[in-house]
Amino acid sequence: MKDRQNISSGAPWEKSVGYSRAVRVNNLVMVAGTVASDGEGRAQGKDSYDQCRYIFEKIERALREAGAEFTNVVRTRAFLTDAKHFAGFQKAHGEIFARIRPAATAVIVKELIGPEFLVEIEVDAVID
Repeated sequence: MKDRQNISSGAPWEKSVGYSRAVRVNNLVMVAGTVASDGEGRAQGKDSYDQCRYIFEKIERALREAGAEFTNVVRTRAFLTDAKHFAGFQKAHGEIFARIRPAATAVIVKELIGPEFLVEIEVDAVID
């Protein structure tokens, strides 16, 4: 596919699993499920709100590298390890998307890649 751009965040799992943080094809950008891990795979943030803020910073960097921004986001998906984490997600998501209002889904899951990760978020964007 000649119009494909793979974007890496340098996460330790990208090479071993074989995925990209984001992929842009033409005017579509899909950002992979993102947890609050630093470049060494260590969790960042003491609660779901802090983790979501860290995740959205990572997502924003990937979107910008793809030529997009939060205003281009048309869908978000969040995976939470417990319903009690929804309030932190809701607050962080609302701070960014209150006016943009993408289609959004939040799902409670048994666990993520490690017990220290409370939330995983992915987004899809369309560039005008």
